[in-house]
Parts: sequence; structure tokens; C-alpha cells
Amino acid sequence: MAALRWLTPRRRSATARSVLAGEASAEAARKSAEAAERTQDAAPGTGATEPEFPVHGDERAAAFFDLDNTVMQGAAIFHFGRGLYKRKFFETRDLARFAWQQAWFRLAGFEDPEHMQDARDSALSIVKGHRVSELKSIGEEIYDEYMAERIWPGTRALAQAHLDAGQKVWLVTAAPVEIAQVIARRLGLTGALGTVAESIGGVYTGKLVGEPLHGPAKAEAVRALAAAEALDLSRCAAYSDSHNDIPMLSLVGHPYAINPDSKLRKHARELEWRLRDYRTGRKAAKVGIPAAAGVGAVAGGTAAAIALHRRRR
Repeated sequence: MAALRWLTPRRRSATARSVLAGEASAEAARKSAEAAERTQDAAPGTGATEPEFPVHGDERAAAFFDLDNTVMQGAAIFHFGRGLYKRKFFETRDLARFAWQQAWFRLAGFEDPEHMQDARDSALSIVKGHRVSELKSIGEEIYDEYMAERIWPGTRALAQAHLDAGQKVWLVTAAPVEIAQVIARRLGLTGALGTVAESIGGVYTGKLVGEPLHGPAKAEAVRALAAAEALDLSRCAAYSDSHNDIPMLSLVGHPYAINPDSKLRKHARELEWRLRDYRTGRKAAKVGIPAAAGVGAVAGGTAAAIALHRRRR
């Protein structure tokens, strides 16, 4: 923390929280991956690999994937909210906010900090007092109900290419780490780094450990995990749709812009990063390599809004 001394107290506090969130997420991800390795082998998968990358047998390389709109259409926290509503964790008026945030996310195509913060605050208040084991079990059900069909096949193929090359693949997301771990395991990935909610005695307190894993905190989490795993970041890859993840993308030697928002697309083109777009079936703007196979299906995320409309009538 000595490197933070030059900052003003306010900026030092925010930076320290980002570091704390990153380190907490990295530690949770490592523990989860170690537990998974003790209980089962990595799940097999399919997907096309690219001849020149990733490099087979490079154990000091790994891949880091953002989740929302990169691996999955829409935002995990909103789908999670829909699942909790179905199980009567909260009232109809709260569903209206989740439905609006999800609709906005789909139309805008990128994260709005205020919307994301509101969703996280809502989720924390909803799960307060519930057991961690309960939410993990419910997360399995919610994945099947709302998330499985929204995985982008193209991004899934990219992740599988790294697995086939013998490399570890991690999700890095602002979503709750318990939900991120469910998604990672279902996809056969190594593990997940996510926002860590505080729990005491296995019960959620309604608070976070550090900050949400967003923006600079993601970069700190990746850096901490790379140090713990003895990875060479210059040989690693990172994938995201959002300009908010430029700090994470800038850490690695192989950054990819996936379904990028306009700011990230501009930045990626200027720096000659690789681009892929699975949203419409058109060929992605790309640098140096052919587009990967796989086109995402059309999302069906208006269900919550429709259900709310019917209920109001």
C-alpha cells in the first residue's frame, strides 16, 4: 500500500478499496478453482481453435473474460434479480426497476454506472440475512432458467480454444462471485472473479468486501490472480465489450474487444486490438486474424417487462 501514499485521502481511499476488492475476488476465485479441481475433472467442450493463438502448452498464459454482453447477452445481476423475484424474495415494485435496467442495458449496449450500482444495492438488500449456501443453490436454478440460452456461441468458442490449449480461463465480472462461479463451472471454465459480498457465519450481512469488481478493480483482481498463479500477463488474453474494462484489457498482451461499445471500438482500433462482434452476424472489424465461428442468438430479455405489464393490467 506504500504506492498509494502520494494520493489525496479521498483518492487513496477509493484506490485502496479497488485493491481490496481485487484481492478479495482473486482469493475467492482461487479457492473455488482449487475446490473444483479436487472434486471433478474439467468439463469437455467443443469449439474451433485459431492456428496462431492461443499457444498450446503455454502454462504461464491464461484468459480473462468479462461476463455481461461479452460471454452472455444482458447482465447477470438482472437475470439473477428476475430469478429471486420468481422465488418471492422481493415485491413487484422492485421487479419494475430490474426490468427497466435490463431493457436499458440491452438498448444502450453498455454498462451505466448508476444503473449497475442501483442493481447491486438492491441485490445486497434482498439477500441480507440469507445463507450463502441457499443463494448458491438458487443460482444453479437461475442459470438454467434465464442464462444458459443467452451464452454467446462465438465467445464460448474463444474460451474453449484456451481450454483446449491447456490454459486456465477465468470470468472477471462485477456480478456476485457466487453467481459468476456457477456460470464458470457450467461452461467448464477454471473459475471466476466477482464482487464479494460480506458474510458472517455463512449469512450475508448486506455489505461488500471492498468495492464492486468494476473498472480498475477488475484490473487489480487480474493482477493479483496472475501473481498468485505465476502467470506472464504479456502472454495472457482478456476479452470485454466495455470501455470500462480498458484497464483490464491493457494489462495483457492479447486484448480483445468483443461486441464492443463505441468507446471501446474506437480505442481498440487505435491500438490495433482484435475485435469480434457476434450481435448481428456481420463480420467483425478485425486486426490480424479471421473472425471466429459462431453467431449469438437473438436475446429474449423482455420477459420481465412483459410480465410486469400483464400484472399491472
